[in-house]
Amino acid sequence: MPKVLDRPGVDDEPFESVDWQGRAVDCSGCAHAALRARGLCQLGHACVADRYAKRIERFFDWNPTVANEALEHPYFEVRAIAARHADVFLLERMLGDPDETVRWSAVQRLPGSSLEKLANDPHREVRIRVALRLPPGSLPRMIDDPDYYVRVQVAKRLPLSLLSRMANDSDDQVRMAVARRLEAPALLSMVRDPDPAVRAIVAQRLPPGLLDRLIQDADWRVRYEVAQRLPPRDLGALLADPEEAVAAVARARLMPRPTGESTKQFQVLEGCN
Repeated sequence: MPKVLDRPGVDDEPFESVDWQGRAVDCSGCAHAALRARGLCQLGHACVADRYAKRIERFFDWNPTVANEALEHPYFEVRAIAARHADVFLLERMLGDPDETVRWSAVQRLPGSSLEKLANDPHREVRIRVALRLPPGSLPRMIDDPDYYVRVQVAKRLPLSLLSRMANDSDDQVRMAVARRLEAPALLSMVRDPDPAVRAIVAQRLPPGLLDRLIQDADWRVRYEVAQRLPPRDLGALLADPEEAVAAVARARLMPRPTGESTKQFQVLEGCN
């Protein structure tokens, strides 16, 4: 028997039981009368004929075995939710569905090798999900996607050997994703990025011996990151940095640490600050 809420239908009270065309739902002519007789559907709560998505979802949660026969339903919500439960081998045809909700529902379950045909889908939500599931080796075709967030997802999964191709992307969010993964020496190409947030990430990830390229960065946040990681012998220029927070970090790193009995006193003082 299906799991019924303690207060069945309370969460649906504001909504009438009407179908996707706005007509009152009539159980008398429903093709699933046998399920109703077994308590496997419930008007106003778990119903495939209802236009309310949560009621449709409950219906298929209770009756996943009937999902295959609903893949051609005229209402897109029914097709999209049925695609979550239907046999996977039937979902390939859903990639051509006229509604993007149905297409990305199918994308969630199909193997990555089946998704290449949707790399140029007209809807960004579909392409985002394709970028999340496409095999990394097939992602280069999406490097120039017109939507920045699709490209962000590509940058997160693209093979490292190809990632430098996105280092000059027009969007700072994409370049930030690139900077979080790109390795030196390729990462050096981003030390002059126009966005300080990108350069700060570069400063966090470059090997300390290469950070001298950012000592004179125009943004104090970048210099602050440099001051935390630069080899102590190279900190001289930052000791007099015009931004006190940067200079303070540089001075603190050059300050000799107390030893022996004075260490305990120093730790106590640190805890008080």
